[in-house]
Amino acid sequence: MPAASPVVVVPVGADDGTLDACLAALDACTPPATPVWLADDAQAGPRGYAIIERWIARTALKADYTRRQRSVGEVAHLDEVLAACGEADVVVLAADAIPAPGWLHRLAGCLASDGAIATATPWSNAGEVAAWPRIGEIDPVPDDLERLARAAARMPALHPELPAAVGHAVMLRGSARRRAGGLDAASFGSWYAALTDLSLRLVGLGWRNVLCDTAFVARRGEGAPFEGDMNRLAVRWPDWHARLAHYLMHDPLRASRTQLAALLDSVGPPEPQRDLFV
Repeated sequence: MPAASPVVVVPVGADDGTLDACLAALDACTPPATPVWLADDAQAGPRGYAIIERWIARTALKADYTRRQRSVGEVAHLDEVLAACGEADVVVLAADAIPAPGWLHRLAGCLASDGAIATATPWSNAGEVAAWPRIGEIDPVPDDLERLARAAARMPALHPELPAAVGHAVMLRGSARRRAGGLDAASFGSWYAALTDLSLRLVGLGWRNVLCDTAFVARRGEGAPFEGDMNRLAVRWPDWHARLAHYLMHDPLRASRTQLAALLDSVGPPEPQRDLFV
């Protein structure tokens, strides 16, 4: 892990069950003292608040929780949060995501490996262009994420290009995000569309959006655009839909998907009592 740990931002949603699972996995699979910001745009109900309060009281992470009195919208709220982080590198983790062991260390390593990388996205069962085992498909959350994480850790860190970052989990280089002007809350209502727009602006400035091929973050389902978002993307980026379709059809990561599946088949059981030797 680089000396300055990235900030993990979780935009809190209204689904208590997925939030509980996300926080449990975050606690189990993230290094102690990692800064975590639970950012609530007036979404969590009483049960969700109780889950958050109980989790913050017992977690080894350096966690904070903020809640707006009134909702300002998904993108506007997240843009406020990211702006408050300044030039710090930030990982935005979906509230229904389930990170696998080693996820943050490998994302941070990916970003640190090349100063031109602006966004790093891990594999996911529901990761669109970063989906595994099949591109563009939603598979169930893997039964053994620990084993899958060990298989992913054995992948060569090639960091191939993605057409845009994906919203299940994405690490953003703070300096690149600020140079690009942050999120466009005036044009887009969904994180799904705003992240695509930010990714394309970053490419225009010479940065890269890449796959962190050694990390995995599961998710219950894919993100989705709000009404009108895709039309606005098409107006601003007329070739986006064609580029995305071309990527999905040709699947340049097919060999990497196959390699990860082969590694998963060959990976052995965890070392006995390995926690005693950390």
